[in-house]
Amino acid sequence: MNFPFYIARRYLFSKKSTHAINIISLISVIGVAVATMALVVVLSGFNGFADLVANLFTNFDAQIKVETIKGKAIPEDDPIITRIKALPEIKVATACVTDQALATYQGKQMMVMVKGVDDSFDSLTHISDILYGDGDFKLHTANLDYGVIGIGVAQQLNTSIQWNDYLHIYAPQREGQYDASNPTNAFVADSLLSPNCVFQVKQGKYDNNYIITSIAFARRLFNRQGEITSLELRLKAGKDIDKVKEQINRIGEGKIVAKDRYEQQADTFNIMRIEKLFAYVFLTFILMVACFNIIGSLSMLMIDKKHDTQTLRNLGATDKQIIQVFLFEGRMISAAGAIIGIALGLLLCWLQQTYGLVRLGNQAGNFIINAYPISVHATDIIGIFVTVIIVGWLSVWYPVRYMSKRIEK
Repeated sequence: MNFPFYIARRYLFSKKSTHAINIISLISVIGVAVATMALVVVLSGFNGFADLVANLFTNFDAQIKVETIKGKAIPEDDPIITRIKALPEIKVATACVTDQALATYQGKQMMVMVKGVDDSFDSLTHISDILYGDGDFKLHTANLDYGVIGIGVAQQLNTSIQWNDYLHIYAPQREGQYDASNPTNAFVADSLLSPNCVFQVKQGKYDNNYIITSIAFARRLFNRQGEITSLELRLKAGKDIDKVKEQINRIGEGKIVAKDRYEQQADTFNIMRIEKLFAYVFLTFILMVACFNIIGSLSMLMIDKKHDTQTLRNLGATDKQIIQVFLFEGRMISAAGAIIGIALGLLLCWLQQTYGLVRLGNQAGNFIINAYPISVHATDIIGIFVTVIIVGWLSVWYPVRYMSKRIEK
């Protein structure tokens, strides 16, 4: 066994001549453990909310979304699009035409995003799981077009789940000049019927803005015949999304870009990552403060073991080995606090996942979920352990070297 480590271990568990040293050492371990436990719980809480939002978007967003880099649209028969559709990893490929328009219903109006999709859209996403009403997901019948609107759009236009009148949609003409004498010619007008249902993603971006309809309707409205604004893909089971995305980007030759669900909602998830980073930084500062207890404990221990160090020197121990004894002591306190803190943090996370101890409100149904979501990621646990060890090592390195010079030989 390493000689300095052996002595440090004996010092850690042996009774000191001054009882206060044992108490301060115990407080040091508790302080590091509490800070470590807080890191585990808080970061797992951020993970839980991120996973919850990702699951909500799963019902609406495709696994991979292919968009053109320049401009809004690309021809559907473009060789790049044809090659992407032919990839063996793809199970469902849905052509989409999406743009902004004006929706009016019985005197009320609002700006909306009209998303025209193929009939395969319900196989691409889980849209059927978030429909409310007596109807089914339906885009067209013969020459009639239906619009599945977000629940927020229904509230703002006061259509309810089923509307009896036509929902009128207006979009500006893409070609030609504006005629001030006849402003109505500057717009393309069309109308939609109700499929007797609305969707609710539980995300305002979609619920308060989107109308899903047939791609034929969107092409007429936005004058996009033969074009698509995006190609949305669902892969076969077991296929690696990142690998397929990279393959699509190579096929695109800089003309198109493939985005996974996180990249499609980059703003939302970037904010969450920044919040998580700030929480990690602040809690690390608290951990640094907790490590000052280790400095006090080691300082008192070095004074208490002053005569022992002289004995060790007489037995042949070098100054470097003496320093390593107390460095190992500080590192062992940090490691003990890290292990205990991680264990307690994981226990609290398990209790929250299993029993929902911390709830969101007193009544069920007020929020999307009833209790704070928790998701433990192995990378976070490893990162927390490494952080505690590094902070603990740095906090004792200088004080030990400084105090060792004050010990009389």
